[in-house]
Amino acid sequence: MIMMLSIPMRKRLIVLFTFIISITVLKAQDSVYAFSYFKGNGEDGLHLAYSGDGFIWIALNNDQSFLTPELSKDKLMRDPCIIRGGDGRFHMVWTVSWTDQGIGYAASDDLLHWSEQHYIPVMAHEPGARNCWAPEVTYDPGTGTYLIYWATTIRGRFPETQVDADDGYNHRMYYVTTKDFQTFSETKLLYEPGFNVIDASIVQHGKQWVMFIKDETREPAQKNLKVAFASQLEGPYTAASEPIIGNYWAEGPTAMKIDEEWVVYFDKYTEHQYGAVASKDLTNWHEVSEKLAMPPGIRHGSIFKISKTELERLLD
Repeated sequence: MIMMLSIPMRKRLIVLFTFIISITVLKAQDSVYAFSYFKGNGEDGLHLAYSGDGFIWIALNNDQSFLTPELSKDKLMRDPCIIRGGDGRFHMVWTVSWTDQGIGYAASDDLLHWSEQHYIPVMAHEPGARNCWAPEVTYDPGTGTYLIYWATTIRGRFPETQVDADDGYNHRMYYVTTKDFQTFSETKLLYEPGFNVIDASIVQHGKQWVMFIKDETREPAQKNLKVAFASQLEGPYTAASEPIIGNYWAEGPTAMKIDEEWVVYFDKYTEHQYGAVASKDLTNWHEVSEKLAMPPGIRHGSIFKISKTELERLLD
C-alpha cells in the first residue's frame, strides 16, 4: 500500500516509522546522540537536537535557542562545537563574527545553564588576520590537553594558492592548547595542505587522530571534504585524501562512530540540506544521506553524546 502513495507521502511515512523505531531504541539505551547547530546567520544562538540512532534527529526546546550570543560587535554564535571534556563538563567554542580575530567560549554542566561567555583573542597578535572561522575543540585524554583550532586568512600568506575569485580569502588551520580554558599556548599553524582549507574536525580512532577538512579551493572548484591522519593530536598530519563525498559542495564536517562505522555529517550548503557518508576503515566511503532526517534550517554543527538522564532534563 505504501508503494501506491505519492513520493512525498511515502517519505513522510518512512521517516515516521523510523522515528517510532528510534524511540523504541532510545528506551533501551543509556546514552543518546546530541547535535549542536545554528540557524540563519547565528543571531539567536545555540540550538540542540537529539537522536537515538544517529540518523533521525529531533530538535529540542521547540527548536528555540538555548544560549543567546553576547560577544563581538556582530553578536553571532555560528558553528557551535560542543565536546564533553575530561572534567565531565561540556565545553563549547564558536564563531563570533565574520571578521574578528578571536573566538567564543563557554562551559556548562547540563547544556541548560552556561558560564559567562569568554572571548579568546587567538589571532590578535596578527594584524593581517582577517577572521577566525569555525573553531572546534578536541580533548586528548592521554595528556589532559584540549586543542582548539580554527581557520584564518592572514593577508599575504601562502600567495601561491591565492586566487581573485576568493576575495582575498586563503585559509589555513591554526591552533592553541589549554588544560583549563584560562591559560593558552601561543598560536601555531596546525595544517598547511597546500590549498585553501577550512572547517577542520578531529576525532580519535585507536592510536590515530583523524582530521576531516573542507578543501575550499575555488579554481578549479573543489569545495569538498577530505581526510588526513596523525599519530599525535597536534600533528603533523598527512597529505589530504581524495574527496570522501559525492559531486556536490559541502562544509562543516562532524564525525561519530556509530555501531561499526564512522559517520561523517556535513552541510550541503548549496542545497540547504544535510548529508552523511559512512566508512568502516576511514578509506572507503559510501553515502547514507537518505537515512537522515534533520531539523529544518540546521546549519554547521557538531555531534556528541549525552546520557539519558541529561536528555530527560533537556526535554523537561
